[in-house]
Amino acid sequence: MKILMVCLGNICRSPLAEGIMRHLSDKENLNWEIASAGTGDWHIGKAPDRRSTLAAKQIGYDISNQRAQQFSQDMFNRYDLIFVMDRNNLIDVQRLARTFEEREKVKLFLDNDEVTDPYWDDSLFEPVCKQVEERCREIIKQLS
Repeated sequence: MKILMVCLGNICRSPLAEGIMRHLSDKENLNWEIASAGTGDWHIGKAPDRRSTLAAKQIGYDISNQRAQQFSQDMFNRYDLIFVMDRNNLIDVQRLARTFEEREKVKLFLDNDEVTDPYWDDSLFEPVCKQVEERCREIIKQLS
């Protein structure tokens, strides 16, 4: 299974989802490939936001070695599932899809809800991180 996590800048939510999902899937010996990307290009090559890194570290995950990349059309071919963090990401990614099959790969990470972007509010990083962890555990149960 190859899974891509997508948010706006690839420094807050999607790196959390990537790092947590990778850790949990490795722990279950699932041999999944997990990555993340952003729909925007502002942070390409940069490490996750320090607040995401700290929130992840506090519950046992190290995401410090990840680097931001921008979503590109060829990622539809490289990944089986593309989880987006909010409806704007959903629209942006689906807009790049060329086929029905590509569009069908794109899902909201929280099924019918959005992961709040914590970028502008320091107090949101910890709850977002815990929410992402809980959802990653659910996804593993559903797909394995």
